[in-house]
Amino acid sequence: MAIVITKEIRKFENMHILMWLLKDTCWVLNYKAMGMFMVVPTLSLAFYLTWRMRTSRTELLHNLAVCSWIVANSIWMTGEFFFEDSLRHFAFIFFLIGLLLIFYYYVFHLPKKIKKQKAEPAISPLP
Repeated sequence: MAIVITKEIRKFENMHILMWLLKDTCWVLNYKAMGMFMVVPTLSLAFYLTWRMRTSRTELLHNLAVCSWIVANSIWMTGEFFFEDSLRHFAFIFFLIGLLLIFYYYVFHLPKKIKKQKAEPAISPLP
Protein backbone atom coordinates (compact mmCIF):
# COMPACT_ATOMS: atom_id res chain seq x y z
CA MET A 1 0.00 0.00 0.00
CA ALA A 2 1.36 3.39 -0.98
CA ILE A 3 1.37 6.02 1.69
CA VAL A 4 1.37 9.76 1.21
CA ILE A 5 3.91 11.66 3.28
CA THR A 6 2.03 14.82 4.18
CA LYS A 7 3.57 18.11 5.21
CA GLU A 8 2.35 17.41 8.74
CA ILE A 9 4.17 14.06 8.89
CA ARG A 10 7.30 15.64 7.38
CA LYS A 11 7.23 18.31 10.14
CA PHE A 12 7.10 15.58 12.79
CA GLU A 13 9.96 13.71 11.09
CA ASN A 14 12.07 16.85 11.06
CA MET A 15 11.22 17.60 14.70
CA HIS A 16 12.14 14.00 15.54
CA ILE A 17 15.58 14.45 13.98
CA LEU A 18 16.07 17.62 16.04
CA MET A 19 15.08 15.83 19.27
CA TRP A 20 17.40 12.92 18.48
CA LEU A 21 20.33 15.24 17.76
CA LEU A 22 19.69 17.18 20.96
CA LYS A 23 19.59 13.94 22.98
CA ASP A 24 22.85 12.70 21.48
CA THR A 25 24.49 16.11 21.88
CA CYS A 26 23.60 16.05 25.58
CA TRP A 27 25.10 12.56 25.75
CA VAL A 28 28.37 13.65 24.15
CA LEU A 29 28.58 16.71 26.40
CA ASN A 30 27.75 14.56 29.46
CA TYR A 31 24.62 16.60 30.31
CA LYS A 32 22.98 13.76 32.17
CA ALA A 33 19.68 15.34 33.22
CA MET A 34 19.01 16.93 29.84
CA GLY A 35 20.11 13.81 27.96
CA MET A 36 17.75 11.63 29.97
CA PHE A 37 14.95 14.16 29.59
CA MET A 38 15.40 14.21 25.80
CA VAL A 39 14.76 10.45 25.62
CA VAL A 40 11.06 11.13 26.26
CA PRO A 41 10.29 13.49 23.34
CA THR A 42 12.64 11.60 21.01
CA LEU A 43 11.02 8.23 21.66
CA SER A 44 7.53 9.75 21.77
CA LEU A 45 7.95 11.23 18.31
CA ALA A 46 9.45 7.98 16.99
CA PHE A 47 6.49 5.97 18.30
CA TYR A 48 4.02 8.57 17.01
CA LEU A 49 5.54 8.45 13.52
CA THR A 50 5.53 4.66 13.61
CA TRP A 51 1.85 4.66 14.52
CA ARG A 52 0.96 7.22 11.84
CA MET A 53 2.82 5.27 9.14
CA ARG A 54 1.65 1.81 10.21
CA THR A 55 -0.53 1.23 7.12
CA SER A 56 2.56 0.82 4.95
CA ARG A 57 4.60 -2.30 5.72
CA THR A 58 7.70 -0.54 4.37
CA GLU A 59 7.29 2.50 6.61
CA LEU A 60 6.21 0.41 9.58
CA LEU A 61 9.27 -1.84 9.51
CA HIS A 62 11.70 1.03 9.00
CA ASN A 63 10.09 3.10 11.75
CA LEU A 64 10.08 0.14 14.15
CA ALA A 65 13.79 -0.26 13.42
CA VAL A 66 14.32 3.43 14.22
CA CYS A 67 12.39 3.00 17.50
CA SER A 68 14.59 0.01 18.37
CA TRP A 69 17.69 2.03 17.54
CA ILE A 70 16.63 4.93 19.76
CA VAL A 71 15.77 2.58 22.64
CA ALA A 72 19.19 0.92 22.24
CA ASN A 73 20.87 4.28 22.04
CA SER A 74 19.05 5.48 25.17
CA ILE A 75 19.97 2.34 27.13
CA TRP A 76 23.60 2.76 26.11
CA MET A 77 23.54 6.43 27.15
CA THR A 78 21.92 5.56 30.50
CA GLY A 79 24.59 2.93 31.09
CA GLU A 80 27.37 5.39 30.40
CA PHE A 81 25.78 8.06 32.59
CA PHE A 82 24.87 5.98 35.62
CA PHE A 83 26.09 2.36 35.43
CA GLU A 84 29.76 2.53 34.45
CA ASP A 85 28.87 1.58 30.87
CA SER A 86 27.53 -1.82 31.93
CA LEU A 87 24.28 -1.78 29.91
CA ARG A 88 25.70 -2.22 26.40
CA HIS A 89 24.60 -5.85 26.21
CA PHE A 90 20.99 -4.74 26.81
CA ALA A 91 21.39 -2.04 24.17
CA PHE A 92 22.76 -4.65 21.76
CA ILE A 93 19.47 -6.57 21.99
CA PHE A 94 17.55 -3.56 20.67
CA PHE A 95 20.15 -2.84 17.99
CA LEU A 96 19.77 -6.47 16.91
CA ILE A 97 15.97 -6.19 16.83
CA GLY A 98 16.29 -3.14 14.55
CA LEU A 99 18.72 -4.96 12.29
CA LEU A 100 16.45 -8.00 12.10
CA LEU A 101 13.49 -5.82 11.13
CA ILE A 102 15.48 -4.24 8.31
CA PHE A 103 16.90 -7.63 7.30
CA TYR A 104 13.36 -9.03 7.09
CA TYR A 105 12.24 -6.12 4.95
CA TYR A 106 15.08 -6.29 2.42
CA VAL A 107 15.43 -10.07 2.24
CA PHE A 108 11.81 -11.21 2.42
CA HIS A 109 9.29 -8.38 2.03
CA LEU A 110 10.86 -6.21 -0.67
CA PRO A 111 11.57 -9.05 -3.13
CA LYS A 112 7.93 -10.20 -2.85
CA LYS A 113 6.77 -6.63 -3.36
CA ILE A 114 8.93 -6.23 -6.48
CA LYS A 115 7.81 -9.58 -7.85
CA LYS A 116 4.16 -8.64 -7.30
CA GLN A 117 4.63 -5.29 -9.05
CA LYS A 118 6.24 -7.00 -12.05
CA ALA A 119 3.38 -9.50 -12.24
CA GLU A 120 0.67 -6.84 -12.24
CA PRO A 121 -0.47 -5.90 -15.74
CA ALA A 122 0.23 -2.39 -16.85
CA ILE A 123 -2.85 -0.16 -16.90
CA SER A 124 -3.72 0.59 -20.48
CA PRO A 125 -5.28 3.92 -21.42
CA LEU A 126 -9.00 4.00 -22.02
CA PRO A 127 -10.04 4.04 -25.69
